Amino acid sequence: MLGDEQQEEDFQRFLRRVDDITNLVEGLKSTDPAIQEKALAETEKRLCEKEASEEEECKTKVNRTVINSRASDIEQVETINSDGFLAALEKDARERAKRRKRNEHLADALKEKGNDAFRKGDYVTAIQKYTEGLEKLKDKQELYTNRAQAYLKMHEYEKAISDCEWALKCNEKCIKAYFQMGKAHLALKHFSESRQCYQKILEIDPQKESLFKDCMNEVNLEEKRMNEEERALKEFESGSVTALSIKELLHKLDRPDQNILYYTGGIRVLTGAMKGCTEQTLFRTNDGFSIINDNKVVRRGFCAERKNTTEVDLSVSLLFLWQAVCTGNGENQRLLLTHPDMNVQLSELLSSGVPEIQKETLALISLYSENENGRRLLIRHQDLTKWLQILMMFVSSTDAEASSAMNILTDLTKEEKFKTQCRIKFSTDVLPLFSQLLTSAKLVNQTALAHCIGIMGDLCADVVIRKQMADCQECWQACLKLMDECLSGGSKLKYQECLFAVLGLMMNLLLESNAAIQAGGQITSNYAIKTLSICTKSNSQAQEEVVKSDKRFGVLLKLLESENEMIVGNAAFCLGQCLVVPGAATSLLNSNVVMILLKHAGGDATNTSVQENAAIALGKLCVAEPRHIFQLRELNGMAILNSSMKYVHSV
Repeated sequence: MLGDEQQEEDFQRFLRRVDDITNLVEGLKSTDPAIQEKALAETEKRLCEKEASEEEECKTKVNRTVINSRASDIEQVETINSDGFLAALEKDARERAKRRKRNEHLADALKEKGNDAFRKGDYVTAIQKYTEGLEKLKDKQELYTNRAQAYLKMHEYEKAISDCEWALKCNEKCIKAYFQMGKAHLALKHFSESRQCYQKILEIDPQKESLFKDCMNEVNLEEKRMNEEERALKEFESGSVTALSIKELLHKLDRPDQNILYYTGGIRVLTGAMKGCTEQTLFRTNDGFSIINDNKVVRRGFCAERKNTTEVDLSVSLLFLWQAVCTGNGENQRLLLTHPDMNVQLSELLSSGVPEIQKETLALISLYSENENGRRLLIRHQDLTKWLQILMMFVSSTDAEASSAMNILTDLTKEEKFKTQCRIKFSTDVLPLFSQLLTSAKLVNQTALAHCIGIMGDLCADVVIRKQMADCQECWQACLKLMDECLSGGSKLKYQECLFAVLGLMMNLLLESNAAIQAGGQITSNYAIKTLSICTKSNSQAQEEVVKSDKRFGVLLKLLESENEMIVGNAAFCLGQCLVVPGAATSLLNSNVVMILLKHAGGDATNTSVQENAAIALGKLCVAEPRHIFQLRELNGMAILNSSMKYVHSV
């Protein structure tokens, strides 16, 4: 009885193994890459187990004894079948590995052909090549995401989503798949699904927070736009007088070949009708931005390089209208900036020289610069390489325009991409203009100039811009000239804003003073120490700030070892001024300052101010901290100190 039970158990085990092998075969044949990979892994595992078992059997040399003839038959059949099948699987696995390697090369080649077609805008061919690649290798993630991107370009959003899902089966953490799926869902107005895709990106990689914010913002704006248009449509269909009037006014403006005054008047009436979001939306949905596209009279007047009075009135009216339709409306702002003419026209309007046009252009741009979305629209759709130069010119304008221009620049400097664009013409166009403004400080708007100097200081946060400015001798000279003018003749209070601003700018450049000195940057070092000399001569607060920022005078001691006499003389002068600060001389007790100053005081420099300034600093050092006298005596420097006392008393 027990033997029968054992036989049945052996037989059932055999059947289970047959089922397992059948399942493995089915898995290997599956079109699902995930199932196929799992079956292949299980097969490899069984092969390894078999090899281990055979090896163990050889070591122990176990002699299997057949107890029961039927059981022996079953085991023999099981062994023959399983061993034969596993051997076949092993051979098949090797062949599959070879085929896969060959197919990977073919799939990669087809992917590159698809990428080349995509770059050329031939999306149909790109899709074809990616598809051929997937026929060679069904689990290649990049082919799915690349084809999804091509489907997005073809507006085949459902297919794009399907490909992204397949890519995620290959790699569940594929950020590109989630990004493109989010785009496809957004295009289909599936806002919740789109947000979920972007949320996944942040979960996979928290470093993608900037991308996440941009994507979520795009979803929010699109959902807001759709809701606005639904409400506006309901308002229009309800027979609202205001809603109907927007369409009627746009229809009248669409009449061709009317007098320019007719269009100017119509535009002003339309501007007055923009009471809120509904009217702004109806303007957009009724193709209001096509006014300068389709109307030859309006287009000619607005785009004229030299405008007569009526063309100026027309342009100002259009600028008023755009302000009215774009205030607080992100979609209208986007549509205006993506208009083909606006990339060129905005910069031309800014530099037109017509005060009315410039004023309203600044007001329009301010709508964009005051918020993050608007700034990004400007950077994305406008060539801002000349904007810094153009807006800086408004320093010479009236208070309102100058203030508006500087506020716009302040807002734009918050964006790193704007700073990057500013690099292009900074040294050739911006710095000469800035130097000119500084040298003519008395002739320009003082508050605006101070604001402009502060903006330049903000731009110096960019390494490339800071280096360009630090290497510009004309800029340093203009800064020093402005400081001299501000500090001389009792005009300090009059130019106080500009004085503090230029000091702030130069200190921004001096933030790199240690690096500049170590690298032998003569221009930066020379003008930097001049600046400190002027500041410390006239202002006790400046003296305290120098001591506070460099308690052991590491920068000044380094400058005192320069081969440039001008730098050495100014460094000694600056050190002498700062030694009046309590504790400053004491902080130098363990330094070699006495030896350095003594060398210069008794040296033979061409410029006698080097010896004089070094001697004065040495005298002040010993007066402020008598313990320095001991080192002076050890160096036999008392004679030099005594001869320098006349300079000390004259200070």
